[in-house]
Amino acid sequence: MNSQSGYVSRLVKTANKRPASVLVVVYTIRGEFLMLRRTVPRDFWQSVTGSLEWGESAIQAARRELYEETGMMAGNGLIDLHCQESFPILPAWRSRYHTNAHINTEHWFALRVPCRRQPRLHANEHAEYRWVPYAQALRLASSWTNRKAIRRLFSEIN
Repeated sequence: MNSQSGYVSRLVKTANKRPASVLVVVYTIRGEFLMLRRTVPRDFWQSVTGSLEWGESAIQAARRELYEETGMMAGNGLIDLHCQESFPILPAWRSRYHTNAHINTEHWFALRVPCRRQPRLHANEHAEYRWVPYAQALRLASSWTNRKAIRRLFSEIN
């Protein structure tokens, strides 16, 4: 690869989102789950999520997204659930990715905290948060992967 094509390749990587993401389910020892409501779309509830940056590992992204979206530091408490799901990138988000990217791969993590914490929300991304019991977390979660991760985690902690 010559230097010109290498530069173009790096430029494409930085200009487009990487089709890989993390999902971090935050929960208390009492079984309450932290759910965040996105600003756009307005009624979209989720756990902590975000895309991996180019050159970043899934666990690095999970730590970064957790801090960016809630102000929480994971320390050594971040649990790799050793699970990932792939799903089509929705048309509404397609322009953020390279034209050849059609599938996103989501890596799952969890963080158990001793009690409810008040997250520091990033106003451009999330408008509201709730600590809710398992059944309500399932009802609130807008994505099937988020519901599946909550179910899996709940079965492991009970």
